[in-house]
Amino acid sequence: MIRKLLASLVAPVLAVSCVVTAAPAFAQDNTVNVLYAGSLVNLMERSIGPAFEKATGQQFRGYAAGSNKIANEIKGKLRRGDVFISASPKVNASLMGQANGDHVTWYVNFAESPLMIGYNPQSKFASQFKSKRWDQVLQEPGIRIGRTDPKLDPKGAFTVEMVTKAADLYHQPDLVEKTLGAPENPDQVLPEETLVGRLQSGQLDAGFFYSTETSDLKIPAIHPAPELQAKASYTLTILNDAPNRTGAVSFVDFLLSEQGRALLRQHGVDVVKPTVTGSVQAIPPSVQAVIDAANQ
Repeated sequence: MIRKLLASLVAPVLAVSCVVTAAPAFAQDNTVNVLYAGSLVNLMERSIGPAFEKATGQQFRGYAAGSNKIANEIKGKLRRGDVFISASPKVNASLMGQANGDHVTWYVNFAESPLMIGYNPQSKFASQFKSKRWDQVLQEPGIRIGRTDPKLDPKGAFTVEMVTKAADLYHQPDLVEKTLGAPENPDQVLPEETLVGRLQSGQLDAGFFYSTETSDLKIPAIHPAPELQAKASYTLTILNDAPNRTGAVSFVDFLLSEQGRALLRQHGVDVVKPTVTGSVQAIPPSVQAVIDAANQ
């Protein structure tokens, strides 16, 4: 009797255990993990991701951070993904070749977004952005400026580069010190994926953003002089150790399709004709077909 009673209790437990272990395996096979530049949070989570899921029945799972930060995590084997979208071709180059871990064999440039100075319309400095040059406003006492880490994010490097050029253009040799302070100034440097939220909540008066962020979220922004222009050059690739390569191909096909490109335009991204760097032979046939169609 005791053995029968124990058997009757163990059987349901084993059955439940089987169900629990089987579910994650199925979910993993149906999930595409996309590691992407933090400036694309709104676009990816509210537009591209849901549209991809609706079109394919697969699950989108995104991870946003500075492009260099993601690349460092990939090289350090701290994070795996299927697709990697960066804001600078240089980041992909750091993942190519045997010396760099051979994580990337090819990548596609598919969009661009210029760097802007965005500001909170409720800030006490907002009116000054309409009457003064942006570099003058950023030197006002008490103004709270947000930017990203130049070591972890191309946008942060572009910011320092832009202000350095502005110092020459406007004949202000101490402009970088007065507006940015040290390159990694802890009072300004923030994770890319949190920068917009901090500006919108009033924690920041102004910051450096790509046009896709300011346009998409209706953030008032200043266009710097043409001589100072810096921009993100968005790239995407399928990582060589992608756990879900089939899903990765499906996602890239969707993003480069006419529907995907239309969504990019809706969110203020400057869509360009896709150009390939690296081994063309390694590109999946369906991805190559979509690239060819976009270039016609």
